[in-house]
Amino acid sequence: MSVIPPVEPPLGGPPPVESVEELSAAIEEASVEEQLVAAGLLAEADPEPLTQWQLFVRRFRRHKLAMASLGFLILLYAVVFSAGWLAPFPEGQQDLLLGPTPPSADHWLGTDELGRDQLSELMYAGQISLRIGVAVAIVSTLLGATFGAIAGYYGRWIDQLLMRITDLFLIVPAIAALAVALRRFGSSPFTVTLVLAGLFWMWIARVVRAQTLALREKEFVEAARAVGASGPRIILRHILPNCVGPIMVNATLQIAVAIITESTLSFLGFGVGKGVNSWGKMLSDAEGYFSHNTHLLYFPGLCIVLTVLAVNALGDGLRDALDPHAKH
Repeated sequence: MSVIPPVEPPLGGPPPVESVEELSAAIEEASVEEQLVAAGLLAEADPEPLTQWQLFVRRFRRHKLAMASLGFLILLYAVVFSAGWLAPFPEGQQDLLLGPTPPSADHWLGTDELGRDQLSELMYAGQISLRIGVAVAIVSTLLGATFGAIAGYYGRWIDQLLMRITDLFLIVPAIAALAVALRRFGSSPFTVTLVLAGLFWMWIARVVRAQTLALREKEFVEAARAVGASGPRIILRHILPNCVGPIMVNATLQIAVAIITESTLSFLGFGVGKGVNSWGKMLSDAEGYFSHNTHLLYFPGLCIVLTVLAVNALGDGLRDALDPHAKH
């Protein structure tokens, strides 16, 4: 058997071989396409282009803080809404003889003035705060996107009317209006959600209107209008899908705003009613413990701060991932 010098393959071909037998075996194992590429008779295929969703996921994964915030929020939701299985004590279980105590082995985060386990109450109260935040974001986003898209697409007197209504809501002092509305209609979580959503939709409406004004002059909208598509169909099928980036970012940030506002109202005594607990309500109940048993203030406040920071970081990551002109 004679040994021949190593054969240098063309770019993209198989690795160098040491003998005729190895070269023959490599050719037999290679596919027809690989043999043609190695012989220089066929150019290597271009990589398959990425979809918009794949580009979004790639950009979002590069945002480390947003990824960490997403993981934290997923863990938070899983723990809070599994309180029925994970909480060490039932919701609202009192021990009046125990009273407020600092963190201990039996009560990791201490107890409040009614002897309730602070960790368990934080988990159950988080359900109300997070539900209100997400519900307000969904309702206000739907309402604002509808107003903004209709105003931006139809223009003229419809635009003027809807934008003047938006401006009217913008100049209303939010906290005062919320307090009056909750006193008038009650302070159940459902009422709090509707009232907050009724005063938070204006910013999304203005953002969507601005996007719609730019998109309605694009060629694809003109083409849809030329083939006889109706206004509502153009808005739903062509305008709003191209506004999904700003809508998602604003909806995410609305969660943080809703949680903070609900906590502020609860701290002032206008939040969720009696028998319903939230992080803001826990802060309000601990108002008289500034000098002692400060753990009753620290832990609900820490939950609010960490949740709001995580939601804001997630919104920043979504904004960067959905913006094709952003530098990554």
